[in-house]
Amino acid sequence: MGLLERYLCDEKDRMLRKGVRLLAIGEKERLPASVRDVLDSIIDVTKNNSRITVILALSYSGRGDIVETVRQIARKVKEGTCDPECIDEAMVAAYTETGSIPNPDLLIRTSGEMRISNFFLWQIPYTELYVTPTLWPDFRKPHYVQALVEFQRRRRRFGRTDEQEA
Repeated sequence: MGLLERYLCDEKDRMLRKGVRLLAIGEKERLPASVRDVLDSIIDVTKNNSRITVILALSYSGRGDIVETVRQIARKVKEGTCDPECIDEAMVAAYTETGSIPNPDLLIRTSGEMRISNFFLWQIPYTELYVTPTLWPDFRKPHYVQALVEFQRRRRRFGRTDEQEA
């Protein structure tokens, strides 16, 4: 975690110059206090940046996100501020940790593994998957460009069949 803390400190000025808004999802309370402090301060200082949003998934679990979402909605029902009949996909999505941002268009899976590894389980129903054998530490700009080129070749149907598209 020392590397994360150092990276955040080193990149703070660059994020500000480039208009990067930093967010973090996951069980941030599991991070050492010094890392949490640096992370929170950079999230705060970049909160008004709008050129690009970078989201760090730290100790993030898709299942954990869904469980916490259900707990939050259950509390609302228990308090009487939410009718169970009003619970729909939009409400559930709004309560996830990523409720304020669009679902991803592309998920790049490094290491050649053919699984999503408990990542964004709610958020990726229509996300295009790109699997590369390249390991994450070796993933560089040319690999990213190749993923984007492949993504551009895809015909996105968002769950519709060819017949429905026609």
